[in-house]
This record gives sequence, C-alpha cells and structure tokens, in this order.
Amino acid sequence: MPRAVTPPPEQSTQSAGLEPGSFRDPESRVFYAGDGVYRALSADGLADFEALRQTGLLEDPRIVATERVQDGGVDRSLLVHEPAAVLKHERIPFVSYPYEWTFSMLKDAALLQLDLLLAALERDLVLKDSTPYNVQFKGARPVFVDVGSFERLREGEPWIAYRQFCMLYLYPLLLQATKGVPYHPWLRGSIDGITPPQMRALLSFRDRFRKGLFTNVFLHARLEAKYADKPGEVKQEVRRVFKKELFVANVRKMRKLVDRLGWDPPEGVWTAYGERNSYTDDDARRKDEFVRQVATSRQWNLVWDIGANNGRYSRIAAEGAKTVLAVDADQGPVELLYRDLRQEGNEQILTLTMNLADPSPGLGWRGLERKPLPERGKPDLVLALALIHHVAISANVPVKEFVDWLASLGSALVIEFPTREDPMVQKLLAPKREGLHPDYELDYFERTLGEAFEIERSERLESGTRVLYHARPKQG
Repeated sequence: MPRAVTPPPEQSTQSAGLEPGSFRDPESRVFYAGDGVYRALSADGLADFEALRQTGLLEDPRIVATERVQDGGVDRSLLVHEPAAVLKHERIPFVSYPYEWTFSMLKDAALLQLDLLLAALERDLVLKDSTPYNVQFKGARPVFVDVGSFERLREGEPWIAYRQFCMLYLYPLLLQATKGVPYHPWLRGSIDGITPPQMRALLSFRDRFRKGLFTNVFLHARLEAKYADKPGEVKQEVRRVFKKELFVANVRKMRKLVDRLGWDPPEGVWTAYGERNSYTDDDARRKDEFVRQVATSRQWNLVWDIGANNGRYSRIAAEGAKTVLAVDADQGPVELLYRDLRQEGNEQILTLTMNLADPSPGLGWRGLERKPLPERGKPDLVLALALIHHVAISANVPVKEFVDWLASLGSALVIEFPTREDPMVQKLLAPKREGLHPDYELDYFERTLGEAFEIERSERLESGTRVLYHARPKQG
C-alpha cells in the first residue's frame, strides 16, 4: 500500500510549477515542486486511483513508481475541480517524444499500452486514453507514466481511445512498416497524429487485403465520414451492443496486429558507419582513450552524444554518467542501437533520432505542450564527434553558429574537427561549388572555439586529418 508522506519544505506543493503538457484531463494534473514530480487529483480522480491501488496493478514495474502524499495545502487552481489528493511520481531522467523514437521504440510503447489495457480490463479498469505521450523511456525500457489515465470501467463502455491509438500508434507504425516512409514528420506535424482519412489516402487498393488494414483503416475512415455529424447516435448504439468480452477481444486483435509489424534499417554506409569509417586502428584507440578520460574524470548527470551513430561513444560516456542521450539524424543506426540496449536491459542510454539542423521545436497549445530539446534538461557534457562537417557542409550551418549553439548549452564539450583534407570532408565538399564554406578551416574553428570555450586539451590523431578537443564553458 502506498504510504502517505509529507513533501519537505523546499518541495511544498504551494510553490508548484505546472506541467504545460498535462492540462487535457480535468481529473488529473501534473506539476513540479523542487525536484519532485506530483499529480493533483480531483475527487473522481482519487476514486479511480484508489480502485487502481486496490487491484495491486500499481505495483507493476511497467508503471511509474507512485505514492500518495499529503498535499501540504495544494494550489486550488491546479484543477478545474477541487483537488482531493496529491500523488508523487518517480522522476524520469529525460523526457522524449514519439516523433523522436525509432520504429521499435514506438512499437514497444504501443505494446506496453495494450498490455496494460488488457491487465486493467481484467480488474474492471480501463485506460481513458491511448497516447504515446503517456509513455517515457528509462534508457531502453518503456515506462507508463500517466497513472491518472486509469479509471473504473463503465458498463457498455467501448474502447473510447481506439481512434487515438490508431492515429498515434497504429497508423505511424503501418506507414513505416508497409510503405517504408518514416512517421516522424507526421507526428511532429500534428500532435494528434494521422487521421483515418489521411491514412486511407496513403494506402493503395491492394493494401485493403493486408490483415487488419481493412477494418482499422478503410472501414474506420468510411464510418468516420458517414457518422461525422451523428456522434450521439453512434455512442448510443455502441453502448447498447457493447460488452466487456468484445472490448477485450478487440484489444487482443490490435495487439496481434501491432506485434506483426516490423521494419529493418537499410544496409547503408551510416548503418554500419562504426565498422566502415576512415579511422585507422590507432586513431580509433586514441579517440576512445581521449573520450574515456573526459567521461570518467567526474560523475556527469546528463551527457549528450550528438551524432551518436552506432553508440560507441555513448557507451564510453556511460562509464561516467548517470544518463546518456544518444542522438542521431539517421534512424537506422539508432534503431539497431536501441535493439541492442533493450536486449541488454540497459536503462542508462536513451536513444533518439533527430536532425540537429532541424531539431524538435515547441509544439501543441501555445507551443508549450512539447518542449525543445534543451528545455527538457541541459547536459553537463556534450560529445560532438565526427559531426561538425555534416552540420557545416551538408546543412550549411556556419561554423560559428554551431559553436555558439554548443556554448549556449553551458556544458563541457568534447568535439572532433575533421580537416578539409579528411576523406569524408572531401566527399561532402565534392558536389559543392568551389569557394563555398570558407569558414570550414582548422585555424578559424580553433579561434572560434577559443572565443566561446576554454580549451583544456587538444590532440591530433595519427592520420593527421582529425583533431580532438576537450573544452569547458568560459565563466561569466
């Protein structure tokens, strides 16, 4: 049984900071006090929570650790209704979003959602929504964080979150699994996901014969169009015929469909970059040692490995860090890295796919529901290895702009500069007009880096075309 505790004075719920992405449920609202993550519940929300607690499902390790605490005079403006109780949740090290996840991450989150829904139904509970934003990752382990989503099952209640599950889970997965089209721009483009008519338009006539697609896409889109102006009639008819057994059967069918979906990265140069790069064995060894010396020089709370590729240096960084964020624009190597970390049970390295030249922006209501990357937790160490030439040459970001962005993070830095003579730089410059990127020169880079950081150490690798730097932000 969750025990009641009182938050320490510095975490008084009176000085609460609202979570801007948690306003849609009138019975439950997440807020922060000090380092604590709390949830205010209405009277109905509390009744649902007590029903959940009595089933024992709250002890499931797939659900975020939660306990009821004394409210300490909670702010009444937190909820539309009068607050009746406060919960305290375990804090997830770093918040991520589904448009930053690889295919297997979104699939694992979908299966977790469905498994918890089935477990809830066995106990006469239900999940009121089906959004991947209710799932976060501790390293490679998905965790369901919206305890307020559990509510008591009502007689004749259908799967009210079915449409949401399709739009935010099933359709994105189908898009990539059946068409090879990454879903990330779709989910980033609409916080509500892909609608049934949109998904129907993306499929061919032959796709209707794929198992599960006719019912969940073609028929779904047709019925939505037919009854768009008659929601009351549909709800009344569904309630009349719907039974719990049918609910369970539909969820099980959906789980089988999702479980069958798969996607494998293409065999390209970036997927196998760690094995096909231009480093000599001695260069690779010296680079490993350089990164390891910095990574293990102290205990880092959060390390960003940007341009992480296959995660070689993310793993080295993890030797001295609580949490490592492994970010790469290419979903392929990130997908493979996530699979390996999942198999290992790694809860330290969080994998994300994101183009740093076009990073995740603020989204949703007032642009605050989903936050840009730095606003979710700034790092105290950044690894930017074999990256600057892609940002500066491929994405046309001036060298100084990139260095200034790194400096704005206020963190220590390990950065690698491949010179213009480097084979990869030569490859990137080959299609460019002569004279472009005059700022991509070693002397200019070192001068720019020195203006923004204190350079602690540098080392030129044996091949002569790559230089490593360890730098820290200038004080004041």
